[in-house]
Amino acid sequence: MKEILQDLSLDELRALVAEMNEQKFRADQLYRGLMQGKKITDIPGLSKEFRKSLAERFENEPVSIREVFRSSDGTEKYLFELSDGNLIEGVLMRYKYGNTQCVSTQVGCRMNCAFCASGLNGLIRNLTAGEILAQILCVNARIGGTAEKRAVTNVVLMGSGEPLDNYANTVRFLKNVTAPGGICISGRNISLSTCGIVPRMYDLAEEGIPVNLTVSLHAATDAERARIMPVAKAYTIAEILKACENYFEKTGRRYIFEYSLIAGENADKEHAQKLIELLKGKPCHVNLIRLNEVKERNLSGITEKEAYRFLGMLEKGGLSATLRRQIGADIGGACGQLRAGYLAEEERKKKEGQQTAEDEV
Repeated sequence: MKEILQDLSLDELRALVAEMNEQKFRADQLYRGLMQGKKITDIPGLSKEFRKSLAERFENEPVSIREVFRSSDGTEKYLFELSDGNLIEGVLMRYKYGNTQCVSTQVGCRMNCAFCASGLNGLIRNLTAGEILAQILCVNARIGGTAEKRAVTNVVLMGSGEPLDNYANTVRFLKNVTAPGGICISGRNISLSTCGIVPRMYDLAEEGIPVNLTVSLHAATDAERARIMPVAKAYTIAEILKACENYFEKTGRRYIFEYSLIAGENADKEHAQKLIELLKGKPCHVNLIRLNEVKERNLSGITEKEAYRFLGMLEKGGLSATLRRQIGADIGGACGQLRAGYLAEEERKKKEGQQTAEDEV
């Protein structure tokens, strides 16, 4: 696999251009083309020799859109292909305030949360910073955006993978996507979702990038959380809360807890009361999620009426909370569902082909 040009900052591109004995203005020309979502070979104004030299060392198109799936509610889900043939996915959600893109940070995931499809096939590899950024660049270009007038206005790192398990590349991506002169999405318009890798949460607070920290909580006690999230065996809820409080002190940004409502696990009155006792008075918000069911996981969601009843209990108890609008359910909107389904179908076809070949023999 070649290097990824989108990994580089503008200053690093300038150093690269100088190293290749090209004129200084070529770096800005190159950077502008990349931020517009162009392949190296499609960036205008570059000499044939310069393009050839770049193409020998760097991937011409590190991320491409394999397929687009459109929901009846306007949500679009993308199946991306990487230059090594691996597949990842992302979602574009349309809101009144703008378009939010959910991006992946890894091929697969090793966290193996019980409600998520991302970990069904394990972790294949980390994405580079440029591969994370390129997901945004190609979608932004596809829906008519430019670097100067973005069509993608908000970003959530909630796709396949655990961002803080790919810490160095995630932080490099955050620095590049927020950098002046590029696509320049404000850190305040970026949300990073983690299952709660406590040491990296402390590290993130020191980076000086005020993104919205979102923690997948999904339970109010360690015992209940450990049933659905293996990471809970490594880090307690008390440790996560301390890391969240530190993040608030360092950045001034309130933290958000995601809470997927799972029938028989965490959605009864007693669970609401425990959550209130745990979080009341803290500078946080609870984002309730109706479970987007994954057939391989054998977990069930609750009804809309039950979800609103749970929300009402939290609000009555003094918590800031909302129920996330359920979108993209008809196109496999949950993390990892599209990729997992695609891989399962490919495996089925492969087995059918092998069986046919054996029958013919």
